[in-house]
Amino acid sequence: MIQRTVSSRLLAAALLLAPAAALADAAQDFSAHCAACHGDHRLGGTGPALIPETLGRVRGIDQVITHGRAQTQMPGFAEQLTGDQIAELVAFVQAPLAERPVWTADDIAASRAMTGDYSPAAAPVFDADPMNITLVVETGDHHVSVLDGDTLTVLDRFPTPFAVHGGPKFSPDGRYVFIMSRDGWVQKYDIWSLREVGRVRAGLNSRNIAMSHDGKWLAVANYLPQTLTILSTETLEAAKVIDVTARDGRPSRVSAVYQAPERQSFILALKDAPEIWEVATDPQAGPFHDGYVHTYQKDGTEAFGAQEGLFARRRIPVEEPLDDFFFDPGYKNLIGTNREGTKGVVINLTSGGKVAELPLPGMPHLGSGITWDRNGHKVMATPHLNEGVLSVIDMTDWSLVRQIPTHGPGFFLRSHETSPHVWTDVFFGPHKDEVHIIDKQTLEIVKTLNPAPGKTVAHTEFTRDGRYALVSVWEDDGAVIVYDARTLEEVKRLPMRKPSGKYNVWNKITFSDGTSH
Repeated sequence: MIQRTVSSRLLAAALLLAPAAALADAAQDFSAHCAACHGDHRLGGTGPALIPETLGRVRGIDQVITHGRAQTQMPGFAEQLTGDQIAELVAFVQAPLAERPVWTADDIAASRAMTGDYSPAAAPVFDADPMNITLVVETGDHHVSVLDGDTLTVLDRFPTPFAVHGGPKFSPDGRYVFIMSRDGWVQKYDIWSLREVGRVRAGLNSRNIAMSHDGKWLAVANYLPQTLTILSTETLEAAKVIDVTARDGRPSRVSAVYQAPERQSFILALKDAPEIWEVATDPQAGPFHDGYVHTYQKDGTEAFGAQEGLFARRRIPVEEPLDDFFFDPGYKNLIGTNREGTKGVVINLTSGGKVAELPLPGMPHLGSGITWDRNGHKVMATPHLNEGVLSVIDMTDWSLVRQIPTHGPGFFLRSHETSPHVWTDVFFGPHKDEVHIIDKQTLEIVKTLNPAPGKTVAHTEFTRDGRYALVSVWEDDGAVIVYDARTLEEVKRLPMRKPSGKYNVWNKITFSDGTSH
């Protein structure tokens, strides 16, 4: 790699952290061996950002430095660095930065890279139904497989940015998909052409993305910097970068951003402020007022902080910060969890008022919630990250219908309109190799599958017609297991590298009840 001089700022940051001498040496090693790909300030380049906000709970960093990462440009440094040097490098990249970095519209523009020889195909270059394509995110080696939902064959397998996070989002016609990595890169891929269109870095540490109702805009929720980036889906250029600041002036990370198609807006969950934000994707939206609105004049308005038009922001004050939203059909109400994960709070998006509180202890994972019809009522269900139960809520009166005991805390919940069953994993704990099949009407477990004993089995997705249910063996030498959704028998097993999420085009663009939105 290219030899670089350590910047005074980087050295100052290293020297502030004990033991100073060791980290100063690590800073020198980082500059010599890592900065060319990961950036002088560890904020990423051709390689991912190496900062705590991006690395999170990533394990085995020492092994990656020692041996490299297969099928990537990351080489091993076992011959250049000693074991002690590698250990010091690990401590260095896990240390906080001395200053919170910024990532401006100019930075975003400079990162934008479009595929030079890309030309959109006039029609799909394959014979498969383009509405029955399922994308499989393989986190083991940072690729996505494009799976034909009818023949169950892989049409393409393409590389993604490092550490894809949050679900990919499809254009309303299902042709394009947008994929985001934890370190803020957004990739655009043309499913019809089986080609990458381009990519851009919208933030430094990002949470998820959302598509506007008309397919023109893609919102990126950022932890670092504390912004919402809105990209043009056509060009990947930044249309707006919004600093996320509460009414009291406190900056906040964005926990997540969601599409609310019927409302023609994005809905934001703020990590550090007791507010929900709604950002309009309708050019005629608003005005939305931050302060008091009052006048004695007919048809007059006296107000402070009014915003209107495209990307106008509306603040909805709440009692405490809320995370991990779930929306009812029509996007009239949302359910959010408090920071402690001990309850659910229902907020009406029209009035901004609290409708109900729900008894949802044990860290409900609302982002994986689904809905279905039961006894003439629409119900929703959510797994819990800290408890072996599924909570089923009647969305008519927000009452708790039942808590279904499971063999341990689960992560993902899926179904399909044609299926009588809910499929849920038992992601955490000793029963991580199980999948429960639950009857939608009786709310009883009718079968427990154990397709890969001792391995983590998770995340079901259905094909467009609901004929097949696809389940991941969440291991580096994993697989996607295809089940007949009616007989619950295994049909096929496709070897893959730690397949995590699977996303069917039709189910996503039609907002199927059985999948998360």
